[in-house]
Amino acid sequence: MSRTQKQPSYLGRPIQKKTIGDRVVRFRTALSNTILDVLKGRGWQEVQGDMEWDFYWCDVGWMREVFDHFYMEEHCRINHFRNHYELTRKNLMVKNLKKFRKQVEREQGKLEASKCDFFPTTFELPSEYHMFVEEFKRNLGSLWIMKPIAKAQGKGIFLFRKLKDITDWKKESYKSQEERRNDDKEPVETYIVQKYIENPYLIGGKKFDLRVYVLVTSYIPLKAWLYREGFARFSNTRYSLDSIDDTYIHLTNVAVQKTAPDYDPEKGCKWSLNQLRQYLIARHGIEAVEDMLKKMDDIFIYSLLCVQKIMINDKHCFELYGYDIMLDDKLKPWLIETNASPSLTASNQEDYELKCRLLEDTLNVVDMEGRLTGKEKRIGGYDLMWNDGPVTLEEGGLDCMSAPTYTTNTHLGCFNDREKQLKQLFRSLQMAKKTTTV
Repeated sequence: MSRTQKQPSYLGRPIQKKTIGDRVVRFRTALSNTILDVLKGRGWQEVQGDMEWDFYWCDVGWMREVFDHFYMEEHCRINHFRNHYELTRKNLMVKNLKKFRKQVEREQGKLEASKCDFFPTTFELPSEYHMFVEEFKRNLGSLWIMKPIAKAQGKGIFLFRKLKDITDWKKESYKSQEERRNDDKEPVETYIVQKYIENPYLIGGKKFDLRVYVLVTSYIPLKAWLYREGFARFSNTRYSLDSIDDTYIHLTNVAVQKTAPDYDPEKGCKWSLNQLRQYLIARHGIEAVEDMLKKMDDIFIYSLLCVQKIMINDKHCFELYGYDIMLDDKLKPWLIETNASPSLTASNQEDYELKCRLLEDTLNVVDMEGRLTGKEKRIGGYDLMWNDGPVTLEEGGLDCMSAPTYTTNTHLGCFNDREKQLKQLFRSLQMAKKTTTV
């Protein structure tokens, strides 16, 4: 292995058979991190370059440059939808959510539309600069955050309270195209500006956000799975509004926090969602936490529905989204962004094992081996939450600290007894197959 992490024992002895018919599954990947270990551990055969493959874990650049000119056999699968950016580019996500909220209000009323109020007040700059200024003047003294739409890991982000703090940016943005050509510069980068959540929920005086994984295997009809595991990413420094320039206070990205002078790479700055769930239940009670989780379910479903009609559905495609959610001090969840390429590079051994489980179960759901019936509501750590409509809970949440009272088939932060569940699932599938062949 090229990394320092110890390979989980379940890799290298896949529960499923590793073939399509009598042929080993051939895979290609653009990455050399955890996904490569999982694909090899599954017993699949790696191919290079333009060799024929059955499964490709590609990067978004390949989708943009090659996908439309590439022919795939019926059985082939790839890990992005063609226009995934409608949900994963910051400005387009907000644009589509605003449009969807108006549609819901028009068709179902303001009460239902209020369920879509889970993203901060947001404007695209420079195109909506004047609209932003009007909102800014209505909320004098508020804190705002600027983010480039196409960068990750906290790059290019800054906070401000005064319009003069972005004067230089505005002047650069409004240069005429002729001036920019004379300066031999690229067109100005698009940003979004959002009202900063000044009252985040704190644990130990520190700010955090949540990384939650949602797998979409189809948009028409919409079929979405929620992974039980994930993590809370903490800042390395206690929260304060006294210094809005300190990235260690305000940005929870691991890429930012690991550069802090006192960062401990072994401990990291993470809690599992199971730890967080138990902490919140102990402090606020099960009903408050269930209400919070129900609102998070709404975030996942409404955000997917808002792009369903414009997403280019393709039977070859699936998408593993990394949702970034922040809680405020009232336990209201806010959608910060959705990632098309959530980091698969592990920060420590615990993180490595989590991502191995996540990716192994992603491959179980994608089912290159053709073992599933298509009627499953749970596969490993994934629970089916939407299948052309809401999926109802049947098991009663017995693996949770307290049984949920809501009806959605989601178990975020619950115990993930995935190995036991997978063994039972595939044993029952094998028995069913033997019965039908007798």
